[in-house]
Amino acid sequence: MSDVTIEQTRRMHSVEDRVIIVTGSGQGVGRGMAHHLAKAGASIVVADWNAEKMRRTTAEVEAIGVPALGVECNIMERETLEAMVAATIERFGRVDAIINNAQTFRPNQPIATVDTDDVETFYRSGVLGTLWAMQAVYPHMKAAGWGRIVNFASSMGIVGGAGFGAYNASKEAIRAITRTAAREWGIDGIVVNAIAPAAAPPRAVGSEHYEEFMRTCPMGRNGDPELDIGGVAHYLCTDGCRFVTGHTFMVDGGNFLWA
Repeated sequence: MSDVTIEQTRRMHSVEDRVIIVTGSGQGVGRGMAHHLAKAGASIVVADWNAEKMRRTTAEVEAIGVPALGVECNIMERETLEAMVAATIERFGRVDAIINNAQTFRPNQPIATVDTDDVETFYRSGVLGTLWAMQAVYPHMKAAGWGRIVNFASSMGIVGGAGFGAYNASKEAIRAITRTAAREWGIDGIVVNAIAPAAAPPRAVGSEHYEEFMRTCPMGRNGDPELDIGGVAHYLCTDGCRFVTGHTFMVDGGNFLWA
């Protein structure tokens, strides 16, 4: 038997009093994760380019009863990401975890018609936005000897989903930097993982891609941003994942089983 106490074990699985940044938390999956983590006791930094939606989620988090900080942030501009982290340090004195959920989207295009703007938009908002945010939190996490970074990938990139060429390229690049950071930063006590979620936004319901997902998903339902995606994000922000790094978690109701 280990000499670890019951309280230590409970604390391993807790985010209470942790400071967690969630980008793109003004709506959708990001908002759901912010709610989940706040209800678990974390202090939340709500980061979003849309000031109105950012303020809404910030107010919702505060109403839950935990400290919150709203930051207007454009993931395509490095200086705003650095300012986001600086504001977090100024308010809370540290940053324990960051969830890099935000990414700008463009209409799907087949490979034959993907243009430079498509690729550049996905690359700058997805790959560079994620990289810049990781670099901004890194010195603070290294100094603390503890950190959690959660990036967002996609099953479409893994299986080569048709019509998602530029998007897939960005998501696979994010998985690559996730694995590399996990290898380089593990010695600093920083765990880096990715989530590939299945939680379609309302605008996607009824689309061909959504209907195909519903047809093939073993659980037969869409993911819930707060309960399904938020629960895995919670785990990846705790000490419970202290020996798990560099992985992509398929939070998709088993849909990836068909690939």
